[in-house]
Amino acid sequence: MPATKTATSTVTLLEQELTLLARHQLSSAVQNPDLALDRSGYQLLSRLELSALTLKQLAEAFRLDISTVNRQIAALRRKGLVERQADPAGGLAQVLRPTRTGLAHLRRDRGVRHTQVAQVLETWDAEEVEQLQVLLEKFNTSIEALEGQPWPRP
Repeated sequence: MPATKTATSTVTLLEQELTLLARHQLSSAVQNPDLALDRSGYQLLSRLELSALTLKQLAEAFRLDISTVNRQIAALRRKGLVERQADPAGGLAQVLRPTRTGLAHLRRDRGVRHTQVAQVLETWDAEEVEQLQVLLEKFNTSIEALEGQPWPRP
């Protein structure tokens, strides 16, 4: 993107909208009694659904301190939503994976979130919805490329 006054103004407006988007968390367990998971639990289980990871790998994936992720995982384990297993690669570290209950909560919450997103987009044309999805994916993959850490997608 060329560094013009218009481009700078557009980036400023985009940054403001991204800030608002983060503030408008569509769903949280505190605001919506239909949800079983808080935001961090939802994100961690979503990642572990794709593949089992060690605590260290999970912390690296989220770019968080291992102690922070350890506390979040401990809370999920206490609720029976995540379990530890021996590393299939034979290492000393254990891998984390969602339990059946954890996956059930995740899928139920995902359905609630899908409904909420659909409500926001119900007046949009199908092409606009598809364009938003394509652009958000491009934005996210651009961030991942800059960080050198691609996020797996189903």
